[in-house]
Amino acid sequence: MAITIYTNDDIKPGAIAGQRIAVIGYGSQGRAHAQNLKDSGHDVVVGVRQGGTGWKHATADGVPTAEPAEAVRGADIIAILTPDMIQNEVYRDIIEPNAKPGAALLFAHGFSIIYDRITPRDDMDVILVAPKGPGDLVRREFARGRGVPSLFAIEKDATGKARDRAMGYAKGIGGATGGLLETSFREETETDLFGEQAVLCGGAKELVMSGFNTLVEAGYQPEIAYFECLHELKLIVDLFYEGGISKMHHFISETAKWGAVASGPRVINDETRARMKTVLTEIQNGTFARNWIAENEAGKPQYAAWLKADSESQIEQTGARLRERMAWLQTAKSEAA
Repeated sequence: MAITIYTNDDIKPGAIAGQRIAVIGYGSQGRAHAQNLKDSGHDVVVGVRQGGTGWKHATADGVPTAEPAEAVRGADIIAILTPDMIQNEVYRDIIEPNAKPGAALLFAHGFSIIYDRITPRDDMDVILVAPKGPGDLVRREFARGRGVPSLFAIEKDATGKARDRAMGYAKGIGGATGGLLETSFREETETDLFGEQAVLCGGAKELVMSGFNTLVEAGYQPEIAYFECLHELKLIVDLFYEGGISKMHHFISETAKWGAVASGPRVINDETRARMKTVLTEIQNGTFARNWIAENEAGKPQYAAWLKADSESQIEQTGARLRERMAWLQTAKSEAA
């Protein structure tokens, strides 16, 4: 049975009308959520430290600001959009002692709830709204009158208003315009972590680097290996993104298609899938979370070492030289700055 995709028409009119929304944190998602909610006519205040980067950006964007504790006081919905590893402190020190009875605690990722980093007060609704795109895309599509598909979930409905609050908030950031899908905190958290680790960030990076190293070790020029194993990946990912695997098959050559179906399963095989299942099991049983929390508490030495190794790898050195010749990338950098 196909999942229901909710639209703006499915959301109760005035679902969060008159409710004050405090957005805690003004990074990628916080900035997009706050601006979109404000432009949707909602009463929004951003909780950021006075004089900090977030305060400066929010002020420049014309979004009301306040110190975090002040922003929380009186808010009906409190969106905690800070990094995962500091959310427990933000909740303990700022939200729990200042949130009014019956407020909703809203997350964009369920890590802190699923791994017991935060135990919300009994009187609070606990909800999730997670756009399936980075903050700049969430903002850009909203400004165009469109929206990025989003997930929503209800972990606890203490007030009887949790579902309306989650769906109303999602509508306010453009999520229901893009299409709104219901999930659970556990499903969102575990699938998100798995996707990042096994496919999108971890898996794709290691596949690219392994392909590059295989060619270079076989005597091929690093520059040629870079183009074949990293640069051209964007062309394929764009086809996936626009029309799925079928579109990719349609636009590549017959030879490429034959190689894909004949050799792809030899690279990503039963052994690979077994390792993916291990990664998923460690996410499900909390091993990944415990290791990541411990790494943070130790000052992140292994994390820093691994990132340093990636940044100093041959593929990165080769790519940096080649990208200097790609005028379209330099133009994009100038526009972003």
